[in-house]
Amino acid sequence: MSASEHDKAARLAAIRAQNAAKKAQAAEPTEPAPQDKAARLAAIRAQNAAKKSEPVANPVVAAPALVKQAAPVAAPSADELLEAASASLMSLMLALVIGIVAAVLVLPRWIPGLSSSLLGEQPKAFWYLSRSSGLVAYSLVWLSMLFGLSLTGKVARLWNGGPTMLDLHQHASILGIGFGLFHTVILLGDGYSNYTLKQLLVPFASSQYKPLWVGLGQVGLYGLAIVTMSFWLKRWIGRSAWRIIHYASFGLFLLVLAHGIFSGSDTSMPLVTLWYWATGASVVFMTLYRVLIMRRSKPLPSVAATPRA
Repeated sequence: MSASEHDKAARLAAIRAQNAAKKAQAAEPTEPAPQDKAARLAAIRAQNAAKKSEPVANPVVAAPALVKQAAPVAAPSADELLEAASASLMSLMLALVIGIVAAVLVLPRWIPGLSSSLLGEQPKAFWYLSRSSGLVAYSLVWLSMLFGLSLTGKVARLWNGGPTMLDLHQHASILGIGFGLFHTVILLGDGYSNYTLKQLLVPFASSQYKPLWVGLGQVGLYGLAIVTMSFWLKRWIGRSAWRIIHYASFGLFLLVLAHGIFSGSDTSMPLVTLWYWATGASVVFMTLYRVLIMRRSKPLPSVAATPRA
């Protein structure tokens, strides 16, 4: 082997050894320096701390649609309640007027017996209408009393809650006053009793038929009308005056009940007599029940500890 060939072989062996050393160095796992390890661990800890300190998203804010669904309904104002009551009363009076016009003008053409009852020498239809509307008015006043007495007890929670009971209390009172006015004014068409408008509207002004009990019924009707109007005057008259007016409704109900028993021409019927007794007894029972409930709900007075001598 010549010198040039020997040098070439030595050079090739050195290159192979160098390549093998590089491959072995690349295959070995390289451990980071201790300083790099600590820096990397500190960065991980800082990142975890930042994640924990981030505020949790509020689900109510993130879901505005749910907020709209769960938003409470605003309570109606006094003006809205007064407008609704006025609309109800006007609708009732309009229905009564339409019914009277239809009864007087349309039905007599078809029913001869009703025509003679309305336009004959002794018309009885007005008297029948007064008697029936009087019983309806009394029944509505009785319902209003029961609904009002049930507001603070467990009865309101058993059936649809207190707000519904309050609405029924108010609407029954309004309807009772409307039927009571109809019961009074319709007697202008009765030729047998010959009442004038003054006698029908002014208490104790008539002398035709049981003036005492008729006058008490008129006083009861006006008093209940004042109680009904106090629903919408509470914010102006104050709570104390409003409570006094409502307490007077118990006496006014007794006046209306006495008017029905002692001056009603249907009291001799057993069913009507039973109705008067049952409704009157139910109001007395609910009144006593409410008094007991109010006494139980009042906290007992605290007794101060007496120091020993």
